[in-house]
Amino acid sequence: MNKSRIEAFSDGVIAIIITIMVLEFKVPHGEQWEDLWPLWPVFVSYVLSFANVGIYWSNHHHLLHTVKQVNGPILLANLNLLFWLSLMPFTTAWVGENHFAATPMALYAVDLSLCAISYTVLQLQIIRSHGPESLISQAVGSDTKGKVSLASYVAAVPLALLGWPLLSGLLIFLVACIWLIPDRRIERKLTQD
Repeated sequence: MNKSRIEAFSDGVIAIIITIMVLEFKVPHGEQWEDLWPLWPVFVSYVLSFANVGIYWSNHHHLLHTVKQVNGPILLANLNLLFWLSLMPFTTAWVGENHFAATPMALYAVDLSLCAISYTVLQLQIIRSHGPESLISQAVGSDTKGKVSLASYVAAVPLALLGWPLLSGLLIFLVACIWLIPDRRIERKLTQD
């Protein structure tokens, strides 16, 4: 199966996810700058989620550059990733509306953890399909950055539940910071071969 359909579908779903997230902004009643102030938690949660979804889109794009053919397990793994990403507008809105409270932050971290697990599963399915000597297998290597990110998301859940939701958010922000520059392992491998 050709990979163009999975790329187009994924791009469309991710574009819709980002669009839904921005719709959470409600126009304030008033015309002064200070009327915008109550929206700061919604804005901050949106920026953090936009960065995370954008990072997944960028890395997904790089990942699919290594794919030669798509099979059923790759399609299912991709749908799994898109499912967890599609919950980002809900978790983002809940966090923003409740000013980064403990339970919404914990659910937000759970969703990001499941996105990271799903991305790893997709990556492993592509490696399994293309073989251990494939470009993707060589480019990913031990995937330390991915493992650290997943561990950080998982750690953010109990941090939020134990009463440190802002520390949980900071941990999530730091993970986004280490991924803001797209993963160059695949690009380097593509230019070498």
